Amino acid sequence: MVSFPNAKINLGLHIISKRADGYHNLETIFYPVAIKDAVEIIENKDAPADVIFSATGNAINVNDDDNLCVKAVRLLKRDFEIPPLKIHLHKNIPMGAGMGGGSADASAILLLLNKKFQLNISIEKLIEYALLLGSDCPFFIINKPCFASGRGEVLQEIDINLSAYKIMIVHPGIHLNTGEAFAELNTGNFSPAGELAEQIKMDIMLWKHNIKNDFEDSVFKKHIAIKEIKEKLYNEGAIYSAMSGSGSTVFGIFPLESDTSNIKFPSHYFCQFV
Repeated sequence: MVSFPNAKINLGLHIISKRADGYHNLETIFYPVAIKDAVEIIENKDAPADVIFSATGNAINVNDDDNLCVKAVRLLKRDFEIPPLKIHLHKNIPMGAGMGGGSADASAILLLLNKKFQLNISIEKLIEYALLLGSDCPFFIINKPCFASGRGEVLQEIDINLSAYKIMIVHPGIHLNTGEAFAELNTGNFSPAGELAEQIKMDIMLWKHNIKNDFEDSVFKKHIAIKEIKEKLYNEGAIYSAMSGSGSTVFGIFPLESDTSNIKFPSHYFCQFV
């Protein structure tokens, strides 16, 4: 059984407060985009191991036991009878890029297992399992535009549709660690709760002057190349541009009819319109 988990971008990201458990409360808009991995699960009944994992495409720099796809299988095996499996992942979504690729893959595994083995797990329960794998995994169970709060797991579907625009996704090949990005935040300058939920309702032409990603200040200081992507996208006619998540992907939203054929970035950058 095969699935094609897609990436996401963040239309703004506000850090609201530091929590007692060490995490941060945040507010963001998750928006799914059509950059996809491919993941397949096959029963492997006579195998000596519970999960045999393989991968192609972009290099995955974690041990198999630490891979979120493998963790997703073992999470459900605690509560359900699931035979040994082979998992193959073809990795296309850039890693460490703020696009949620690993989370998307893990959530896809939960959904595949539920369907293949007729586990009859409700969406609400799948979201609970997904949260055990990562803060943005629950979004990929829903996989529709959502306003997210808490650690990113409190989700409310919102009515936002960017199909009248084209979105350029640019990843410079810089891998950013989410934990380090949080550690480098200016914690004395948190954003007000509820602000982003109102800003997203504005005309898209006003987003540039109102909607921000709170990670940008610290990330741009450390990685000038990421800042330069945003500047270039605006110079080329984007009506809104921002870093996605904790970086390093930057996206630009352009009018559908605009001529973007001459926008060029270094050849080693991942660049794609969605």
